[in-house]
Amino acid sequence: MKTEERHRLIGELLRRRAEVSVEELTGACEASGATIRRDLEVLASHGVLRRVHGGARSLIVRGENPGYGQRELEDQAVKIRIAAAVAGLLRDREHVWLDSGTTATEVARTLRGRELTLMPMSVRSLTAVTGDDPNPGQRPALLLPGGSLVPGELCFRGPLAEANIRSLRFDTAVVTPCALNLKDGLLAHDLEDAAVKRAGLESAARVIVACAGSKWDANAVALVAPLDSVNVIVTDKDLSAEELAPLNKLSVEVVKA
Repeated sequence: MKTEERHRLIGELLRRRAEVSVEELTGACEASGATIRRDLEVLASHGVLRRVHGGARSLIVRGENPGYGQRELEDQAVKIRIAAAVAGLLRDREHVWLDSGTTATEVARTLRGRELTLMPMSVRSLTAVTGDDPNPGQRPALLLPGGSLVPGELCFRGPLAEANIRSLRFDTAVVTPCALNLKDGLLAHDLEDAAVKRAGLESAARVIVACAGSKWDANAVALVAPLDSVNVIVTDKDLSAEELAPLNKLSVEVVKA
């Protein structure tokens, strides 16, 4: 089993269980105890778990939003497909606002070398879009929003970030909601995140929502915007005719990733 596969499996186990031992993981991952211990140290440094004697403990409390490191391990293949589909919808020379989160980071990675002006809402996306490119002139032109940085997430928040977003007009906003449902629309886990997302989509002529199937009908408490604010939804979810009907009524295009 490859390193990435082991890390993903460990992360999945710790979403369902409070604690797991090295011995259990050696069997589940078909790896040596030394390899598993190294994996746990790496995952602990990324904020996925807490290292304890003989194993690891989950950092996720029931109902709590998983940290960035944990979410980064989940639905990776889906996020890559969604990111590619989003990139295909963006035209050269567009001014693009890009939300924060693991899906947004994957979108940023696909935009390396594109002729765009981009405002990424996290340091992680900023790093992903610049990478180790030896030809910096070929990167998107970057605008930074300012504001405060959320520890762990490394995303921009606060009144300064919101004001700077609203001072500009974007061709497209790429929004990555924490949850989405047909009744409420786009949702976030906290009010500050919702406010930043709202500022981004309200400052754009077109709104693309990038949303994995796991986010549909998930739990989140802060309303961002109703679905009539959205132009395109990119998702891996197979929507039924009953789910598509209200979206069609709102003229929301659905792109399957």
